[in-house]
Amino acid sequence: MGQIRHHIIEKNNNYDLKIICDSKPHKINDAQKFRVVRDVKDVIESDVQAVFICTPNHMIPKLTVQCLNKGKHVFCEKPPGRTLNDIKKMQIAENMNPTTKLMFGFNHRYHPGVARSKSIVDSGRFGKVITLQGMYGKSGGKDFQKSWRNKFEISGGGILLDQGIHMLDLFNYFLGKFTSAKAFLANQHWGFDVEDNAVVIMKNDQHRLAVLHSSSTFWKHMFSLNIYLEHGYLKLQGLLSKTGSYGRETLVIGKRQFEDQSEAVGNPSEETIYFDKDLSWELEIGHFTNYIMNDLPVSESNSTDAYNAMEIVQRCYQDSDYPIYKTNF
Repeated sequence: MGQIRHHIIEKNNNYDLKIICDSKPHKINDAQKFRVVRDVKDVIESDVQAVFICTPNHMIPKLTVQCLNKGKHVFCEKPPGRTLNDIKKMQIAENMNPTTKLMFGFNHRYHPGVARSKSIVDSGRFGKVITLQGMYGKSGGKDFQKSWRNKFEISGGGILLDQGIHMLDLFNYFLGKFTSAKAFLANQHWGFDVEDNAVVIMKNDQHRLAVLHSSSTFWKHMFSLNIYLEHGYLKLQGLLSKTGSYGRETLVIGKRQFEDQSEAVGNPSEETIYFDKDLSWELEIGHFTNYIMNDLPVSESNSTDAYNAMEIVQRCYQDSDYPIYKTNF
């Protein structure tokens, strides 16, 4: 993630990259253009105005709070720490430093298929959202078992917190804050101390439902978001990525038809839209830039959005019978 942010920042003329802090500075090829340090204090004590935090989860809250308390704007990767208390600490620091901007890396909101879906939902032409259904998963891959993302003391959770939180954020984006959740967690393959599969059922205060299966045993990269509305449905399949491993980003739009209106019962006509260019990273950083330069409140991917996503994760972990979360989360 640090490499991605580095690349996008250097493409944005509003930024002047001053320092990169990395534990392996030899990996940074163009280090002659800026300072490369190993100690985060060199960043925190510097005169830079904005900091991008791209670290493992256990380091996020402390670094974010320290930077905010130094009056620096912060863009922070997801998830917002390991627990709900972590995001609460960041919100306290944010409120104590009202001139700073705090934004989180929920870049899926800015993917073209998601953005088109949101515009359709917000237009109201298909009525209100009735229910959501999502699948998001990984293939595992080389050295997956050794990744810090699967170590509780560093990550704070398994696949639900690591990747599923993106889908939970989209659920909130399309349907609003959920008030209850039922979760089933399992680890039937990898042998982590955290889950490798999570099936979650949620309900909001209007009794509208959402279901997510988050997995690291799909054996292929998979992204699927179905949005069912009063007068139609949206099916978003695939996700543009650097590797292309999630498949082509595709949006299917279907309009509800009654049986006496349909040529094929239960199979309404559909429109399919394909997306081939992912500008989500640029758009996300563009929003952060705009908030800073025009002194605007952070209206998307803000600390409230991060809190709401993290709150669902906490509800799921507390609801499950997974031992490590019963005593630690």
